[in-house]
Amino acid sequence: MDRNILRACREHPRRTSTDIQVSVTSPNEPVPSRRTIRRRLQVAGLHGLVSLKNRKARFEWAKQHLSWGPREWANHIWSDELKFNLFGTDGIQCIRRPIGSRYAPQYQCPTVKHGGGSVMVWGCFSDTSMGPLKRIVGTMDRYVFEDILENTMRPWARANLGLSWVFQQDNDPKHTSGHVANWFRRRRVDLLEWPSQSPDLNPIEHMREELERRLKGVRASNANQKFAQLEAAWKSIPMTVVQTLLDSMPRRCQAVIDAKGYPTKY
Repeated sequence: MDRNILRACREHPRRTSTDIQVSVTSPNEPVPSRRTIRRRLQVAGLHGLVSLKNRKARFEWAKQHLSWGPREWANHIWSDELKFNLFGTDGIQCIRRPIGSRYAPQYQCPTVKHGGGSVMVWGCFSDTSMGPLKRIVGTMDRYVFEDILENTMRPWARANLGLSWVFQQDNDPKHTSGHVANWFRRRRVDLLEWPSQSPDLNPIEHMREELERRLKGVRASNANQKFAQLEAAWKSIPMTVVQTLLDSMPRRCQAVIDAKGYPTKY
């Protein structure tokens, strides 16, 4: 399996872990997870596409925060946008079927009418509580993001964390636009300096997997129902899960240091 994973990557370097997962999987054999594939490629020296500038920034950030513990991470708000499909995947689905049975019901893939096949949400949490989950309808731009900050994030933060807290976000252009930067200045919000291309340092990335586990096998007939399921599952996540993720921060930092700024298994 290791040889097949490495061969698939070397033959087509732009293949994603999902593409490699499909190409190396055979009937009656265990399916390697995407995280395992990324880890095996990392061990083999086949790193992700992270620029030298960003590798240095990731390395320095990890060194600066390696010794941080619960006291230093207190009152930090972790945030991100998350996308969830109503069913299936975003890619092409192959169906094995007898010749001439193309339109038989058992060989048809379900689709979602009126509203699309996915739901985009924005969420956040801190070391004391799960924050709100906000549904994003339409295009997420700087104006939509400012509205989320003003009317969703800030009221929750002031109610749960008081007046002293630090906000984390990645370096997506809509997050770092002058329009949004002006909002942070006006509201006097402290921002956590964040290195680019660093999803492996953000514990909220694992909340996507947590939600998918909690909703495994639960079907939704439309986007509204899907969001209701996501919101209920989000609110039910216990703080022990959050604490486990925050406790992993020293290990994440050490992994980035050991990888010299390249992507890690996280």
